[in-house]
Amino acid sequence: MDMNNTLTLWHTPRCSKSRAALALLEDAGRAPDVRLYLQTPPSEAELTALLGKLSLSPRDLIRRGEKLYRDLSLKDADDAALIVAMATHPILIERPILITESAAVIGRPTEAIAALL
Repeated sequence: MDMNNTLTLWHTPRCSKSRAALALLEDAGRAPDVRLYLQTPPSEAELTALLGKLSLSPRDLIRRGEKLYRDLSLKDADDAALIVAMATHPILIERPILITESAAVIGRPTEAIAALL
């Protein structure tokens, strides 16, 4: 990857995996733009674009273990409904996510972040 490529990390400071991803980037000498996506939720369009970079379906990006997932009865929801749910309730989005201009990766495991660098 080009070292000048812009990196954006969708980050949740309370999440150990998210903190580990940020530390990995900093240890590699990279200073990503940090987006606290729980405070600044992505739009449906941003999520759709992200899914394209990830080459994943909305179901692959949603945190199915969250109580809210069950409370909203999302088990049988279609892709559009899942995207709306994640835009409305960003706690449902897997984390952390590292985004470059051309690709993205979910940092679970954290080593996935290193692979994108």
